[in-house]
Amino acid sequence: RRISSNSRFHQSRGDGSNGMSSRTYHDPLHGGIALDTDDPAEALVLELVDAAPFQRLRRIRQLGPAFLTFHGAESSRFTHSLGVFHIARQAFQRLLAMDSSLEPHRGVLYAAALLHDLGHAPLSHTGEEMFGTHHERWSARIVREHPSIREPLERFQPGSSEAVAALLEHGTSERRVIKDLVSSQLDCDRLDYLLRDSYSTGTSYGQLDLGRILAALTLAPDGELAIHPKGLMAVEHYLVVRNLMYRSVYNHRLNVVCNWLLEQMIRLARELGPDQVWTDSTMRCWLWSAHELDLEAYLANDDLRTGYHLLRWREEAPRPLADLCDRFLNRRLLKALDVDSLSKEKQLECLALARGLAEAKGLDPSLSCGLRHQQLHGYHPYRGGLRLWNGQQLQALEQSSALVKSLSKPVSTSWLIYPKQISQELKRKVGQYLAQI
Repeated sequence: RRISSNSRFHQSRGDGSNGMSSRTYHDPLHGGIALDTDDPAEALVLELVDAAPFQRLRRIRQLGPAFLTFHGAESSRFTHSLGVFHIARQAFQRLLAMDSSLEPHRGVLYAAALLHDLGHAPLSHTGEEMFGTHHERWSARIVREHPSIREPLERFQPGSSEAVAALLEHGTSERRVIKDLVSSQLDCDRLDYLLRDSYSTGTSYGQLDLGRILAALTLAPDGELAIHPKGLMAVEHYLVVRNLMYRSVYNHRLNVVCNWLLEQMIRLARELGPDQVWTDSTMRCWLWSAHELDLEAYLANDDLRTGYHLLRWREEAPRPLADLCDRFLNRRLLKALDVDSLSKEKQLECLALARGLAEAKGLDPSLSCGLRHQQLHGYHPYRGGLRLWNGQQLQALEQSSALVKSLSKPVSTSWLIYPKQISQELKRKVGQYLAQI
């Protein structure tokens, strides 16, 4: 197959009315992701990729507002979702060679891997916090109700749309191994996003050994997913990588600040109401009738629409909301101070102190000071924990690895958010609290 050097993908057309017989997506991580309509499951993937709800993912940033911290973090949920499918296909082919009874589940796996992020709000996980949505529920709803997603699944195999929706929303499937490839401690979603987010943010922590991990996948005597001991170090490395990426990228202090700012914008816009805040009909539903959102209104919102509203609000909204939007759009970000080592009571005292200092500077303390708590749960041995199988003995991963066991302990962070104008005095006073520990 010859690939045009000036095209993002190559299409070969046959004589049939369906036209397309193959397509290759050129991925910066995985190379060519080729799809062929001669394979019914891959033909299904092509049809789902071309559906409008999946194309919308081109307009949803993978890492939300992290581009303000890591300037290369511009990749989309579309790109990530194709990568997850690609890894799932490789994993499935390996496991199928061990158990041919998995074949009937190919279509559901391919579709679930591809569509797992279909219901993301604008700015991905940040959007969920801003608007109060849950992408798993919306992904399932779109799969069940949108004709361009449901109908291809049902033509492929009746019952497939409900099987995919149940897997995405509830984590249930006829075979546990299919569910584990989509959502588990070592799933295709995590494998792709760790690699992809490391690549796009320019960090080196996410360089896991994907080939060795896939080569180590095996089936335990119960027919479900396990790891061959030869892949133990690669899996240990993967779990360390995940820990480091959360600490260095996902929970970066400036990401925390950006998320907090965006949440305050939406909260304030809702409080001001439609008489004071301009919106189009779609954003009006998202802000003031969120419990009544239908599929059309939900899918109509993306990073472009939300970003346009921030621009309009900066120019036309009441001053407090306009100032918040200007802070975000022009990257005049607030500061954040790590106060996790302080007790909850001392943290609240620090917040009260910051608000008093901000008010003395003529700033609105409710829009310039906050306290943000986050927790990295780490490896969960009791929530679908990984198992090692060497052909004779089946053993929990943490029983064979002290490193994995150490990664099971949750790690918390607490950030005090405040304006630059009070930085010097605030740090001096908070430093006194820290010196008392």
